[in-house]
Amino acid sequence: MAILNIVMVEPRIPQNAGNVARTCAVTGARLHLVGPMGFTIDDRKLKRAGLDYWSQLDITYYKDMESFFAQNAGPYFYFTSKGTHRHTDIPYPDGAYLLFGREDAGLPEPLLLQNPDTCVRIPMRSGERCLNLSNSIAVGVYEVLRQWNFADLESCGQLTNYEWK
Repeated sequence: MAILNIVMVEPRIPQNAGNVARTCAVTGARLHLVGPMGFTIDDRKLKRAGLDYWSQLDITYYKDMESFFAQNAGPYFYFTSKGTHRHTDIPYPDGAYLLFGREDAGLPEPLLLQNPDTCVRIPMRSGERCLNLSNSIAVGVYEVLRQWNFADLESCGQLTNYEWK
């Protein structure tokens, strides 16, 4: 199975992290939480949003960006409203790390400036701030999985009380 890594840098809102945990659990993506975070892992709101899925996660915690980069080799793709490349125009290899910044500030601009070729933007209307963080992560995850032809994911569902003809 190909490996997809989702990195939340300094998340502030526990419900977003819970929603992202759920996305990672149902897709098999690995979750990396980089501190400092605006909540604790035992936060009631975080658990409510992702509790049923927490035990299914492959999750790693880091105290800061320096620790994260010291322990992971990439390749890295920086999702930002400031990016100049559309997220759909980039080929994502096995082992890709999709990085997303904090809800109120995004990723640090010096980091973006150092990596212009891998800064990607989800297209949106001019003048609008950005999508919700957990929605942005879902968009990014499913674009990568689409490129990988949804490998190892079930693509056909079943009705509960009936059968498809």
